[in-house]
Amino acid sequence: MSPAPSTSAAPRATRAPGATVIEIDGVTKLYKMGAETVHALRGVSLNVRRNEYLAIMGPSGSGKSTLMNMLGCLDTPTSGRYFFGGKNVSTMTDDELADIRNREIGFVFQTFNLLPRSTALANVELPLVYAGLGSTARREKAGLTLANVGLGDRMGHKPNELSGGQRQRVAIARALVNNPSILLADEPTGNLDSRTGEEIMQLLEELYAQGNTIIVVTHEEDIARHARRIVRLRDGLIESDVSQA
Repeated sequence: MSPAPSTSAAPRATRAPGATVIEIDGVTKLYKMGAETVHALRGVSLNVRRNEYLAIMGPSGSGKSTLMNMLGCLDTPTSGRYFFGGKNVSTMTDDELADIRNREIGFVFQTFNLLPRSTALANVELPLVYAGLGSTARREKAGLTLANVGLGDRMGHKPNELSGGQRQRVAIARALVNNPSILLADEPTGNLDSRTGEEIMQLLEELYAQGNTIIVVTHEEDIARHARRIVRLRDGLIESDVSQA
């Protein structure tokens, strides 16, 4: 049985950031809502380096979700430039964007987004299926990743046989299994009670200490405090960008 990661208090790891992985320069995003034009982003510039732990915060309508979709290559800017790993995302085709998402970005969602009739192992294997990995290598890699998030003894369980925290751990394992450049977590504790949410944030802390680059999108101050840098948005602009110990 694989032990669950410890949730006891521990000194906060702080890793030296590496090379720039995300560079956003003067990005805007406009949406048409009938006769009205909505300015979701109004010239946002932001760099994210490897081994950073970043939280993005902002009230409803601040542009937080739009920026998250941009960072995750789920959307492209109306104007401005976005480089991911030195590649210009702003000019990519849909297929090229899909390739970046599959290979470079691990997504963790508030609602878990697991396949309900598939086991934990099969859910984690899914990105490896898309990557074309053979079945034996796929199972081995997915199993190791599940063990790394404390679910080595739950691989054969389906989502309805797991607790909310365990389901989110499966989702995190699925996000990590391709060794992405960025782990992008959207309100990762939103559907969890406070104790389970803290366990998930401790897991993200451990993943950061292992060298993962983590971006958490949240409206909760106590969740953002786990990050080493907090970017606050308001009215489509960056209001503040503060590093913290």
